[in-house]
Amino acid sequence: MTETAANTPQSGSGTAWQPLSGVRVVDFSALLPGPAAGAILADLGAEVIKVEPLAGEGVRHREVLSPILYAANRSKASLTIDLKHDGAAAVVAGLARWADVALESFRPGVAARLGIDHASLSAVNPGIISCSVSGYGQSGPWRDAPGHDLNFLAAGGAFAFSGHWTGRPRRSGMPVADLLGASNAAIAILAALNERRDTGRGVMLDVALMDAVLFGVSMRHDLGADGEVGDSPYPTNDLFATADGRDIALGVGTEEHLWQSFRTVMAPDMPMILESRFDTDEGRRTHGDALFEALTDTIARRDAADWMARFDAADVPANLCLYPAEAVVSDHVRARGFVTEVGGRHLSAFPAAADGRQPQIRTPAPEAGSGTREILGTLGFAPAAIDQLVNDAVVADGPKRGA
Repeated sequence: MTETAANTPQSGSGTAWQPLSGVRVVDFSALLPGPAAGAILADLGAEVIKVEPLAGEGVRHREVLSPILYAANRSKASLTIDLKHDGAAAVVAGLARWADVALESFRPGVAARLGIDHASLSAVNPGIISCSVSGYGQSGPWRDAPGHDLNFLAAGGAFAFSGHWTGRPRRSGMPVADLLGASNAAIAILAALNERRDTGRGVMLDVALMDAVLFGVSMRHDLGADGEVGDSPYPTNDLFATADGRDIALGVGTEEHLWQSFRTVMAPDMPMILESRFDTDEGRRTHGDALFEALTDTIARRDAADWMARFDAADVPANLCLYPAEAVVSDHVRARGFVTEVGGRHLSAFPAAADGRQPQIRTPAPEAGSGTREILGTLGFAPAAIDQLVNDAVVADGPKRGA
């Protein structure tokens, strides 16, 4: 069920790292967290079947979400099916027998109504590992509440921390809860696969995006914080706008030698930085508002290239805030080799290497239903039976608009 490779692994040894080769995943999930977890497993060699409604999942029909389609569904085969149709049960049973892992991201209770919950799947295959990725989890009083990334970050306490020296908390352009949840799901699945080697039985995994946020907050902040917290440790650890409208990220913090290098660079344009009140770590924090304001005004007087040349020469930890299209063509990203062009788009494979071998994106995201007939054949359905399923609109062998 895998098409001809659409890209070449960019690894030091020239060999792709596929430690999950032979692992089979049926992915009933939609949007980002579940599919992203499936994409990680696929990059590492797992065979992943994406199960979609007859018209394809929602991101196929929302242009603003289309990057998710291409990134989170690469290296998968697509089967389109009406899970509410009585005839779907035989297909689901076939998928359960085939799979090692099942992913779903419905609200709690929906998977059971569709017959794809752990109880239903494990009745067919006791070894199957089911992973439910949801906003608030399968238990608790909020389990049925709607939500998206922003909501889970709010509910998990992430917006108590601004991330800047001044200003109120604002959301990130990165869907942090979704991506934390996807990573947690992938890690939990790998742990369950390892456990199954000893027990021979699968488990039901409950991964909540809000829990993922709390886990992340606990790693960096105090879960006892009961008010808005200025969490930026230093006024020199922030983003600063330049005269030509770009932003520079400064990472000057605890290391005294880096502070001294930064101080030397800034002194000609900002003599106040040499004042004794900024000599110590404590002083820089105590007088942080004045330091931050002066840095903001000073850095805004020169273009980004001018500042970056000065910072680079003095070994100051500073980076121009790049656009993604700039990042992927940088010499460093090219040398690392995780970003490849797949189906005319730049995508990043799961970024870990093993002895120089790297995970591989094997194919672009599939067209909805493009793998339906081949998948059903692999599951043991005869050609006539497949034709019947298509004619009865249980499954589709291509995108069905308006289905």
